[in-house]
Amino acid sequence: MQLAAFALAAALLGLSTAPAPAPAPAPGPGHAPAPRLASPEATITGRAALAKAVVSSGRYLDPRAASAAGYVPDQYCVPNPAGPGALGYPHFNHAYDNSLDPARPAALIYEDDRNGGRRLTALEWVVADRDGLTTTDDDRPTLFGRAFKGPFPGRFKGQPVHYALHVWLWKANPHGMFEVYNPTVRCLPGTTRPKA
Repeated sequence: MQLAAFALAAALLGLSTAPAPAPAPAPGPGHAPAPRLASPEATITGRAALAKAVVSSGRYLDPRAASAAGYVPDQYCVPNPAGPGALGYPHFNHAYDNSLDPARPAALIYEDDRNGGRRLTALEWVVADRDGLTTTDDDRPTLFGRAFKGPFPGRFKGQPVHYALHVWLWKANPHGMFEVYNPTVRCLPGTTRPKA
């Protein structure tokens, strides 16, 4: 599995000298376009940072390694409230809240595998909004040459208004590498948070 991480990182670095990608076709109804890189320089910088994220997260392919490193698993799978697919099971390490380091995501995202276990699919970075207002975004962070989404209200007790960036490094997302939900991820029956 570690070899897969290094192979993916090498592929990303090998592409780092390529020109900026052509614009993607217009998304279908109900889907926002994927964020664009600001310039060819951002593309090169972004790919090098993605390679760093791949190599550093390869050690967490086994969720037990993530737990040993301080990532606390959520027992519930997060479905997409607006359509098909899901996010999966977040494992948060709040020591990395506000991190913009490609090697230190605030959350690792897992999905159920066919063997009754979990497999790593994505990473998430979470940065608090400076003024705590969802109506302003003058402090929007970027990573991998991509702007974070948000600001969002806190989603659990104690979480401030924040920005978030998801990166589907370990599972392809047909809607885009930086989208929040993946239409190919499924929450199994009985795995989602009960409605209050």
